[in-house]
Amino acid sequence: MGSTTPAVRGGAGRRQDTRRRGAVVAALMLAMALAALDSTVVSTAVPQIVGDLGGFSVFSWLFSGYLLAVTVTLPVYGKLSDTFGRKPVLVVGAAVFLLGSLLCALAWNMGALIAFRIVQGLGGGALQGTVQTLAADLYPLAERPKIQSKLSTVWAVSAVAGPGLGGVLAAYADWRWIFLVNLPIGAAALWLIVRHLHEPEREETRHARVDWAGALAVFACGGVLLTALVQGGVAWPWLSAPSLALFGAGLALVAVVVRVERRAAAPIIPGWVWRRRTIAAVNLALGALGLLMVAPSVFLPTYAQSVLGLAPVAAGFVLSVWTLSWPVSAALSQHVYRRIGFRDTALLGIGLATLILFAFPFLPYPGSWWQPTLLMLLLGGALGLFQLPLIVGVQSTVGWSERGTTTASVLFCRQTGQTLGASLFGAVANGVLAARLGGAGDLDSVTRALDDGTAPEATRRAIAGAVHAVYLGAAGAAALAFVVLLVVAPRRFPVLQD
Repeated sequence: MGSTTPAVRGGAGRRQDTRRRGAVVAALMLAMALAALDSTVVSTAVPQIVGDLGGFSVFSWLFSGYLLAVTVTLPVYGKLSDTFGRKPVLVVGAAVFLLGSLLCALAWNMGALIAFRIVQGLGGGALQGTVQTLAADLYPLAERPKIQSKLSTVWAVSAVAGPGLGGVLAAYADWRWIFLVNLPIGAAALWLIVRHLHEPEREETRHARVDWAGALAVFACGGVLLTALVQGGVAWPWLSAPSLALFGAGLALVAVVVRVERRAAAPIIPGWVWRRRTIAAVNLALGALGLLMVAPSVFLPTYAQSVLGLAPVAAGFVLSVWTLSWPVSAALSQHVYRRIGFRDTALLGIGLATLILFAFPFLPYPGSWWQPTLLMLLLGGALGLFQLPLIVGVQSTVGWSERGTTTASVLFCRQTGQTLGASLFGAVANGVLAARLGGAGDLDSVTRALDDGTAPEATRRAIAGAVHAVYLGAAGAAALAFVVLLVVAPRRFPVLQD
């Protein structure tokens, strides 16, 4: 009997560890849902918010401010999580996010709401990066596709459900509830993390030094350059004085970042992130992924409503089908990359995505709703086969002390790609429209005219041409990712043993 006691205790201990890990995973999924929802939930409530607070001329900063804060803080939180552990970074980030949510609900004018959305974003950067890093910490390589596919599913469902939830709350309650609903969800995630996440204490953490000068330089540089990209062609022309000044200041700050980080003992963005072929290739490939994702997520709903004549709900369905196939494909990708490797699996996925995106401009005009829906279903499957193997693969090439920085660099590049894509493809769409319509009009004003029923058939054809041009650009971004992986990434990722 005495010899069986340790086994019984060991079994009980394993069950306790499994329950604890399950509680932490539940917290990570809640945190991921919050970060995804707040990227989109405000969009359908803008009329109510503007009607209550005013500030129509600057409301776009409700989205831009949040996006900027999330993006520029990712590298900082990644390095901090490698230095002090994931738990303190996630707890502080969640607390800041919840504080920002409460302040947003109490906002008294548009300026205050924009400022508090930026506070939300400062916490959202910690949620996004640290959740992905913890997922790799909690599971060995063989089990990581399961947790990553769960997080992908949560992100996809939350991002798609966000506009609908925002519209319901704004219509039947009050727009302030958009932010108040974050509080109980975030509090539950925070409680689970504090109670169930236990990290071993590391000796180097006690004497760690933080590169605060580098963090400030990265924050300033990223903020200036992303502001130039987000507002260029929207708030002011691309070649105007504000645009040129911001790009000039951003380039000067790039030089400052390089100088500061070279001198730092523990830089926020260490040089090895770009010197290692695997990490550099994944960064560039997922930057291209962010770029190409703009085409369907931003322009497909306009195409579905203006060209196909679908109602907003039906147009949302055409877009949302890729959220069904993406996580399924991601979950199944492990069976492919275990046979042919991470790089070749990602090449297969992005190669298929290139063909699918290239096929979109060849759809008949005006076409039927099932045609773009089928392409989106296939595109989600291809991108699931592309993204997850790269994330799992690159996280598996580094140890605990470098995983936060590596994950943050990947997410930072993807977010930056999305920001660049929104600006670049917006300019492409407006340029095609201007050429087709005799040099007048942009996509926003033309689609508003279609909503009023005042636009002729030629305008619908012009919108179709503009969206087709955007999809060709997205196919080019996918082809670029294919070339980067083929040329830069090693055939076999240098995976470390768990």
